[in-house]
Amino acid sequence: MKHRIKVDALSRVEGEGSLRLEIDDDQVRRVRFGLYEPARFFEGVLQGRDFREAPDITARICGICPVAHQITSARALEQACGVEADPAIADLRRLIYCGQWIESHALHIFMLHAPDFLGYADALSMAGQHRALVEAGLTTKKTGNALVALLGGREIHPINQRVGGFYRAPAPSELAVLLPDLEKALQASLAAVDWVAGFAFPDYEGGEVQMALAHPQMYAIDRGRVLKTSAGVEIAVDDFESHVIEDQAAHSTALRAVLKLKPEDSGLTYQVGPLARYSLNHAQLTPLAAKAAERAGLRPPCRNPFKSIVVRAVELVLACEEALRLIKAYQQPQAASFAVPASQGRGAACTEAPRGTLFHSYEINGRGLIKRANIVTPTSQNQRAIENDLGGVAARNLDIPLDELRRLCEQTIRNYDPCISCSTH
Repeated sequence: MKHRIKVDALSRVEGEGSLRLEIDDDQVRRVRFGLYEPARFFEGVLQGRDFREAPDITARICGICPVAHQITSARALEQACGVEADPAIADLRRLIYCGQWIESHALHIFMLHAPDFLGYADALSMAGQHRALVEAGLTTKKTGNALVALLGGREIHPINQRVGGFYRAPAPSELAVLLPDLEKALQASLAAVDWVAGFAFPDYEGGEVQMALAHPQMYAIDRGRVLKTSAGVEIAVDDFESHVIEDQAAHSTALRAVLKLKPEDSGLTYQVGPLARYSLNHAQLTPLAAKAAERAGLRPPCRNPFKSIVVRAVELVLACEEALRLIKAYQQPQAASFAVPASQGRGAACTEAPRGTLFHSYEINGRGLIKRANIVTPTSQNQRAIENDLGGVAARNLDIPLDELRRLCEQTIRNYDPCISCSTH
């Protein structure tokens, strides 16, 4: 018999996407994770603009992770000009990035993904029986928003970051005001790990290569110069474009990507995001996050995409823990930014956006104008992995009613917390 699953508008994801699944004679014949949000051509918009404009322009790519685009853009352009942020500026960037992780992970865990595991259509329905948990999620997200607003000038599309650092650095007393709420967010995050660890997870593991940014001293969030892979091959960030090859598919307005670890590779499907970060960088989790992961039963490598909600909860602990550490150690820098003179060159940078590795590269001329820009987002990289998971999960569950299979397939997509708006930049 032939069956078809068709979802024209996916819910609880950022942006506009669809799902198509065709089953014939108990075989999954066709899988499509369709992205139909119109492309916005940010790279074209950047061409010919002064390089100092890029962080503010790229922040408009996404309302959920503008901080990631701003910092990745600024760091790539600083490299192109031959300068690097001093430790005080780097710490402030990590701090605002923690704010973005807190608000994004809290939104995903409590509002977008948990309803799937508990059998609710949405967070509003879930709040009827789990009001305290939903309120804890909203309060935690609000704390992340407050941290971004303080350092970035506003919660959405921050305006205080620039090439070279910040327009204004906060006084220690301003940051200290956030400590009580961050302590509460930390406790809520620890409770969230225990809560989501008790969910029932479908028995499925993906086989894709995992890739994540790495840093020798810390869990990579805002910086790193090497990309680790589960295949044992490390890639320099500067060589990203030689190994990540993009193409176009008719059912997606976002470019897709494959990974070439060796010149002779035809291209491997790979995965970025929380599972890859935890699998490759688990040894650098902060103390409370490491204990929470152990208590939740996580063991590296983690390849069950449905357990991404657990890893995100662990990373929520880490982001709160790091934010508290950075604020308590904070000393206001003498200058909020450093000079970045225009210089002809090329620069590239990666950071770890909540959904995975984000890449920016730029070429600028001697007058400081952008000649070329390239942006590769996490969701665009994960498209093939999502389709692989859809096919694998469906093949294992062909005996369940079609409506249940449809819901399970939608949940499979939400495992990745896809940001379609980012992917169709």
